[in-house]
This record gives sequence, C-alpha cells and structure tokens, in this order.
Amino acid sequence: MSQQGTPPNQRQLPTGTIEVAPRAIASIVASSVGQSYGVVGMAPHTFREGVAQVLHQRDAHRGVDVRIGDDWVEIDVYIIVGYGMRIAEVARNVQENVRYAVERALGMPVARVNVRVQGLKN
Repeated sequence: MSQQGTPPNQRQLPTGTIEVAPRAIASIVASSVGQSYGVVGMAPHTFREGVAQVLHQRDAHRGVDVRIGDDWVEIDVYIIVGYGMRIAEVARNVQENVRYAVERALGMPVARVNVRVQGLKN
C-alpha cells in the first residue's frame, strides 16, 4: 500500500500526510506479544549481563525494536518464555501474531519479525 518514494509508515493523501511513529508500531507489537500463548513478559532490548528483566505492561514497547526502510518494516521482539513451553512454537506464534497485528492495524507490510528469547521464567 506504500506509494512509490515514501516509507511504508507514511501515507500521502490529498488532504495531507499520515505518518505512524516507530513507537506507535512498537506499542501495537507489544500488545500482540502480550496476548501470545507462552510469553511471560517482554525484556528490554538493551539486555545486559545475562539477567532478563520483565518489563511492566506500560514499558513493554521497550522490548521492541522497529526499523523502517524504503519499502519494508523489520521488527525485533525480546521476550521471556514460560518455563516448560516449547520455545520454537512460542516464537513462531509470536511472529504470526505480530505480523497479523501490524499489517491489520496499519496496512503496512512486515518484511521480517525476529524473536529473541531473553530468558525463561516460572
């Protein structure tokens, strides 16, 4: 749906331009991840020292990194998975949920969703 020459997060209309900020996209992503089966929480993408910190819901967007190119959007999601869950299955589910949520809400094609599992928690 992106017009030639404009980034996928912008729309040129006769009455003006609509631009969706990366933080708004991150909030949509965080909401869809929070509803995904097997995800205990999100971790900040500035993960350090091997300690996974579970973010509060109001800060969940900090567990998402959104990159926007000329005709693509790439999303990195940093999650904490419930102990005993099938990690690959949870990650695949998160990828599908995120892609669906962003494409449905914004009409913006998602080129890639990278799921980074930062830890496990009971």
